[in-house]
Amino acid sequence: METELGYKYLFYGMFFVIAISFSILINFLILRFSSNLGMRDQGGGPGQVRWGLGSKPSLGGFSFYIIFLVSLSVLGVVGGGGGADGSYFNKQLIGLMAASSLGFLIGLADDAYNTNPLVKFIGQFTCANLLILTSYTIPVTESLEFNYIFTILWIIGLMNSINMLDNMDAITSTVSITILLGAMVLTLLNGTVDNSYIVIMLGVSGALIGFLFFNWHPSRMYMGDTGSQFLGVFLAAISIMFFWNIRTPYIGMFDLRQFIIPLLLFIIPLCDTGTVVIRRLARRQSPFVGGKDHIAHHLAYLGMSDTWVAVLLGSVSLASVGIVMFIYPYYENDWNFGYTLLALGYFLAVFLIFQVLYQLGKRKQAARDRLRRIKAVKTAKV
Repeated sequence: METELGYKYLFYGMFFVIAISFSILINFLILRFSSNLGMRDQGGGPGQVRWGLGSKPSLGGFSFYIIFLVSLSVLGVVGGGGGADGSYFNKQLIGLMAASSLGFLIGLADDAYNTNPLVKFIGQFTCANLLILTSYTIPVTESLEFNYIFTILWIIGLMNSINMLDNMDAITSTVSITILLGAMVLTLLNGTVDNSYIVIMLGVSGALIGFLFFNWHPSRMYMGDTGSQFLGVFLAAISIMFFWNIRTPYIGMFDLRQFIIPLLLFIIPLCDTGTVVIRRLARRQSPFVGGKDHIAHHLAYLGMSDTWVAVLLGSVSLASVGIVMFIYPYYENDWNFGYTLLALGYFLAVFLIFQVLYQLGKRKQAARDRLRRIKAVKTAKV
């Protein structure tokens, strides 16, 4: 038994290394032979504003999707991924493949044609329903209708949140890796070494790490909507499978404990999206209009380099994984409401700290703008 388990871990490790190597090769070839497909400059497309200077191909999402498909193929080779009855039909994996493929195509169309926001929303809504039809549902209450609406909002919201987070080099990739790390850790803590999803998550994690070689500041390419839309629906499905399934059966309404792991592991996307939505609505501006008003931008306004912004946000996300690892063993027997308050308090504290940093960055940038205007007036007078 121990020997078989050792072989299983050896296989996971080898596949992870192969996925990273394959990702580096794919991105190198794409970058080498790309001319203008998916090119984006600082302006970006409608509703999107790029932080970095210069034109760069937005093709990183291709490697994510290719290695995702390779991971699914590997499951067939090693005999994993079958249904509970031993057949090759696994409804949830089929739903994951269909929804993730549609997410990839939505992003590809947006990168190529800057599609209408309504068309994009319809595509995201379809992704959500594909997952729901294949048993990806968040059971927050006993009402199936409410659960359906909540699941739709979570999936669509997460697809847009991951897309909005992709506003500076390496941030989305780094945060996504930590989220997948959290999912794999929870799987192993449950004692499920043979879970088919481990192979897929290792593959996509390897693809992200390989992409970081080209996306780390100063980046040579972006993931584009092709990558962020794929990651959004993929991470939404993974979160429903591994993060939202902890619930006390006899509680009919909300079980606050159920919200802790999703909040902690998605702390960066949720804090960033929440900040942007609140700030833009306060300015009576659409949340879907692009702008340089994300948390990452205001950290840069404070004088932090792009590299250290990615390191900071990735570290916060990784710290949240550590907290989840610490509290997860207490979920079954020793949990009490105090732990819930501590976990929610941590999330709120991080959110408030980001609001303070956001405000400080905003003031510092405003001071720079005033000084720039004064210098411009003096120069014009001379």
